[in-house]
Amino acid sequence: MKIFVTRKIPESGLNLLKKGHEIDVFPHNRVPTKEEIINGLKGKDGLLCLLSDTIDEDIIKSEPKLRMIANYAVGFDNIDLQLATEKKIPVSNTPGVLTDTTAEMAWAQLFSVARRIVDGDKYTRAGKFNGWGPLLMLGQDVSNKTLGVIGAGRIGTAFALKSKGFNMNVLYVDERVNKTLESEVSARKVELVELLKKSDFISIHVPLLEDTYHLISEGELKIMKNNAILINTSRGPVVDEKALVKALKEKWIFGAGLDVYEHEPKVDEELKKLDNVVLQPHSASATFETRSKMAIIAAENMIAGLKDEIPPNCINPEVFEKK
Repeated sequence: MKIFVTRKIPESGLNLLKKGHEIDVFPHNRVPTKEEIINGLKGKDGLLCLLSDTIDEDIIKSEPKLRMIANYAVGFDNIDLQLATEKKIPVSNTPGVLTDTTAEMAWAQLFSVARRIVDGDKYTRAGKFNGWGPLLMLGQDVSNKTLGVIGAGRIGTAFALKSKGFNMNVLYVDERVNKTLESEVSARKVELVELLKKSDFISIHVPLLEDTYHLISEGELKIMKNNAILINTSRGPVVDEKALVKALKEKWIFGAGLDVYEHEPKVDEELKKLDNVVLQPHSASATFETRSKMAIIAAENMIAGLKDEIPPNCINPEVFEKK
């Protein structure tokens, strides 16, 4: 069968697909336009896409032969899942494999903001370092502080568990009680307002849903401590970016670390001007090992779906109920 891949992914995945299928990979190192995806999808049975690709009604309906969509990502808010399900097209993702990698990035962001790593690097490279000073590059201690985790799923749990070595008081917000966190790090399940009021560091690990859109906005930012640090490695629109810019400018909070943006790939110009925010290019899963494993999982999902089998990571398995 024929498969369209919207961007070059690691060879580990492409080689799997090549064994039994004909693949066509978008040749440019950029996000393809809708028209380019529609053209690439012509005559194809499978679509392997990225989180940066918006797979909407126009694309899904453009190719009658389309019978499998494999997303090279954990999240799948970029795909019209309802329409795909109505058309009996299985959709898959790549969960689990990037859990620790993303949790590590959240910690990297936390330390970078708290200890002003990026500031210090710029300062030193600019030749401004003239010797140790008692007030030079003052930041925030991490050990023995209160850590707030918004969303205690796979990644949120992995992130919180990594706090063990820092003797932190852990608070979390989630729909369910997380017994692992409560037993391993004595975490306590609280309401969002309490977490925001009491946490020194707040890390977001929720999917983008209707009720998580702008979950953190002006009201929530004003509740936070003025020495608090906000980390977001989940989805950009979970945070009201304009409100965050205001909070950072007016020092409502100490700083922020962002790997995702509300209007990605566009980054608010005001954010770029601020020294109390660390910006990353949506690279939380960007390690050689993880991206290769993601490619293999996406390929295995695609291969199974094209065989009319339930993919290992199928998001909408109900499409197979009447097949």
